[in-house]
Amino acid sequence: MASEDAATLRDQPATPFHDLDHYLAIPRVSGLTLSPDGRRLVTTVSTLNSKGTEYVTALWDVDPAGERQARRITRSAKGEAGAVFAANGDVYFTSARPDPDSTDADGEPVSALWLLPAGGGEARVVLSRAGGVEKVMAARNADAAFVMASVLAGSTDEDNDAERRKARKDNKVAAILHSEYPVRYWDADLGPAQPRLFAVEPEPDKEPGKPGTVDSAAPLKLRNLTPDAGSRLREAESVVSPDGKTIYTSLIKPLPKADLRSVLVAVDVATGIQKVLLDQEGMSYFPGPVSPDGRYLAVLSESDTTPQEAPHLRLHLLDVGPDADSDSLTPLAHDWDRWPHPEAWLPDGSALLVTADDDGASPLFSVTVAGGAAQGSVGRVTQDAAAYIDVVVSPDGNSAYALRSSYEFPSEPVRIDLATGTVTRLPAPAGRPQFEGSLERVETTAADGTRVPAYLALPAGASIDSPAPLLLWIHGGPLASWNAWTWRWNPWLLTAKGYAVLLPDPALSTGYGQAYVQRGWGGWGRAPFSDLMAITDSVVQRPDIDETRTAAMGGSFGGYMANWVAGQTDRFRAIVTHASLWALDQFGPTTDASQYWLKEMTAETALENSPHLHVDNIRTPMLVIHGDKDYRVPIGEGLRLWYELLSRSQLAADENGQTSHRFLFYPDENHWILQPQHAKVWYGVVEHFLAKNVLDQDIALPAELGL
Repeated sequence: MASEDAATLRDQPATPFHDLDHYLAIPRVSGLTLSPDGRRLVTTVSTLNSKGTEYVTALWDVDPAGERQARRITRSAKGEAGAVFAANGDVYFTSARPDPDSTDADGEPVSALWLLPAGGGEARVVLSRAGGVEKVMAARNADAAFVMASVLAGSTDEDNDAERRKARKDNKVAAILHSEYPVRYWDADLGPAQPRLFAVEPEPDKEPGKPGTVDSAAPLKLRNLTPDAGSRLREAESVVSPDGKTIYTSLIKPLPKADLRSVLVAVDVATGIQKVLLDQEGMSYFPGPVSPDGRYLAVLSESDTTPQEAPHLRLHLLDVGPDADSDSLTPLAHDWDRWPHPEAWLPDGSALLVTADDDGASPLFSVTVAGGAAQGSVGRVTQDAAAYIDVVVSPDGNSAYALRSSYEFPSEPVRIDLATGTVTRLPAPAGRPQFEGSLERVETTAADGTRVPAYLALPAGASIDSPAPLLLWIHGGPLASWNAWTWRWNPWLLTAKGYAVLLPDPALSTGYGQAYVQRGWGGWGRAPFSDLMAITDSVVQRPDIDETRTAAMGGSFGGYMANWVAGQTDRFRAIVTHASLWALDQFGPTTDASQYWLKEMTAETALENSPHLHVDNIRTPMLVIHGDKDYRVPIGEGLRLWYELLSRSQLAADENGQTSHRFLFYPDENHWILQPQHAKVWYGVVEHFLAKNVLDQDIALPAELGL
């Protein structure tokens, strides 16, 4: 027995990052909601199913006081998500799990609305419909719940919608007739279903049973609040007023020449009447949280881009009170050179909590709302180099709760003392995975004198006697920053193999001010490229880095930049390009958001910055990775890149059709590789390609490839 235990211990990897199966099995925490009385936090945890083929979600209770261990409160093969507290403490959530009270076993499962009673007991279905339920919202201070759900455009009511769906399915009709743009989004073919906002209400003329009995709740129905919305609620951001009487939502406004922008609308719940609150040419508006007294709405505005000007994101207060005038939009913290995201109000309405990318982190800030001259003043609440999301505030206003992550740990629930900024980890559904190595903040100075910062993840043992090979990782976006944990591009998997991983924030990155974004605007191949080379030059001078063994990697914009690097320099021994832009004149009209792209670059600047024009210069082995369901960067980019590498690069296919380049193709993945076993293959192929070209080693490819 002792020998078996010893063998088991020997089989265990040093850390989860030394074995992809262990890495994929790490639980993943997302989403956070707080009960109105402040006594319960609920989060969602994703874990691998028994076959290791997909992630299944479940709801977990987290103690805000930090005294009790987290406990799982739902369980099913289909999983649960989207938890929201009702005013009475009940928990609404969505799930496609079977209804135990239903005798109808026909048809494919769809996501229904479920309720978990505040007083305990089993969850039950409170509303199911043929088209499913996509999102649930609830008022903070009133018995009012709402859902976002889709209907076929010509449906007259819920029964008619179900009939139309059945007819399409039975007759195997998938055709969609479009009359407007866009027709695709991310990995979804848009239409014929369109999203609507519904109020969830008791069935008329049906009374609930006796309190405490199984049928104590009255049957529920949906009331369509936006029957004439068309496709304008796609990807809408919506919030509910505390009293449940108004929904504030962004709404797409179609414009000439297939352009569009978002306007801000108030939907009266009682009547369904819509009132346009903000509609300005060249500007899109999105609702933030409503103040506790219902008087003010936090608003985020985003200006249209032009080939000369990057977008500006700014915070405002909109007076939505009954006596508000038409000029009631007030700038808030416009002197602050960051892009804020409004999260939550303090209960007394004195301040708004926001997050914003800031120098390799995304801290929590407090923006003063009341106080005369002090209005709009910004104070940093959290001081650590971490990223905070899903912020909620306790009823007494003393604490906030959030999910926090950094490059040293994945998302975890925390409590934040708003007076001192002290952050306390709460007992979580999963502990922090251990890794070997260290994380440093490094920087250099670009040719124009601008500071270029980065993170450097070092493997254990990197030293002057054993310098580590370097991987330059270029982030996507490009309006983004390396500042939070990522499961898709996780540096610790590569440091476990002995590599150092450099994570720079070049021009166009967020968290360094508007001018830093503007430096790279319209010139992707100039300042961002120069910044990346400058920080690489700086880091390879370190004695613990081997400058003779380097590679560059990136996805999306990072993939574009990897392609650009390949055509500009042969300093790297390998390049990995994932979901990458290759021919910018081709990409612009075929991406799922052409209206955005074609405002950012003119035809001339697109060609000036297009990597495909430099394919003849490429002499570095490239691993191309692309998913066929990628509508953001369509597969045509990967296909053309692959053909031109083999036909025109300096490592083109030889007389036997062989090449040093490789193409990893996923027929059923989108812009991201999401299926667990596909992610395992992704990392396995990347490791094989890097080992061959950077380390001169031959390691096995994943057996699942069948090669």
